[in-house]
Amino acid sequence: MAQIVQGSVDTTPGFRAVGVRCCVRTGEGPDLAVLLSDRPCVAAGVFTTNRVKAAPVMYCKDVLSTSADRIRAVVVNAGVANACTGERGLKDAAETAATAEQALGLPARCTLVMSTGVIGHHLPMERMRAGIQEAAGRLTRGETGQFQRAIMTTDTVEKTVAVKLTLGGREVTIGAAAKGSGMIHPNMATMLAFFSTDAAITPSALQEALRAVVARTFNMVSVDGDRSPNDSAFVLANGASGAPLIESPDSPGWEEFRSALYLAAESLAKKMAADGEGATHLVEIRVNGADSFDNADRVARSVANSPLVKTALFGADPNWGRIICAAGYSGAPVDPARMDISLAGTRVFSQGAPVQVDLPALSARLKEKEIIIELDLGQGGESCRFWTCDFSYDYVRINAEYHT
Repeated sequence: MAQIVQGSVDTTPGFRAVGVRCCVRTGEGPDLAVLLSDRPCVAAGVFTTNRVKAAPVMYCKDVLSTSADRIRAVVVNAGVANACTGERGLKDAAETAATAEQALGLPARCTLVMSTGVIGHHLPMERMRAGIQEAAGRLTRGETGQFQRAIMTTDTVEKTVAVKLTLGGREVTIGAAAKGSGMIHPNMATMLAFFSTDAAITPSALQEALRAVVARTFNMVSVDGDRSPNDSAFVLANGASGAPLIESPDSPGWEEFRSALYLAAESLAKKMAADGEGATHLVEIRVNGADSFDNADRVARSVANSPLVKTALFGADPNWGRIICAAGYSGAPVDPARMDISLAGTRVFSQGAPVQVDLPALSARLKEKEIIIELDLGQGGESCRFWTCDFSYDYVRINAEYHT
């Protein structure tokens, strides 16, 4: 049985991680991070579905197409997204990887790179090179820490997790770190997630596990409905646990590994929603009784992305009419006469009619940090869970001032 424990992406045996400051981002704190494996890793990645893709996304997709069984490192910078930067952006992404490989004594094309921050700015490569050299020196000396801090932009808290499980009688670890606060929407977002594991698994089996997990975790998060050109999730597996090799989704251990990876990703997804820009509430939307998962998903994300729902939650206003309206325009074939809606554990609508409730008491419950919205569509046995947050005054302030 997989269990969440305290840890981060460098909790997994055989991995080291560090964050340093090289002044790519304004302000204080580290802004360049390096994750290093002591041995070649099998790697998998899932990337943004935005047709506008940042240079690091294009570079990593190319590297994984030829070198998914020999990845050794990941380099991440915050402050500049290296998106919409033309040929120079692609060259800068490749140079970032090559600089890390030279500094760490690694072979070519074994390093993944990722950037997050402002779109349309070129990376300050002189500072990047200096930062990579410093990070490599610290890793060589055995110094670690600050990885998760270095990948943050508008995040207010670090997002880390570790999971332990047993495969074939051997203890296996999954460590992870992520960033994400704004421009978050299903099908990935301005979010980066990094997983390490000492499980032994083939590239195809790892890719399938990551794809399945992302579909039910990171793709079920929305802060503001915007989708970035940079979002990526990586898993690196070094096989050091000595557990039996997982060759395919049909192999013993694959389902246990996928479930543990899901546990880690779900934890990070909820932390991203809770840390949405300006958020005061973590909101979980549960849709039950759907005739298909796709229709449950359509309803959940429609409710999650409704500005009127999100502002009502900020104001602790039990205005469930906004919820049923969002369900109605979701594109799913909902029928109000078969639908039930509950807010914070209180039934407010049932089978086409309102339910009389104590509105002041319900409003008081909506001031709690975590809020659950439940919709039963009364049409079948499919369900989904979706995470979002409220819209506050601070969301407008943060995004009005983000670039300038």
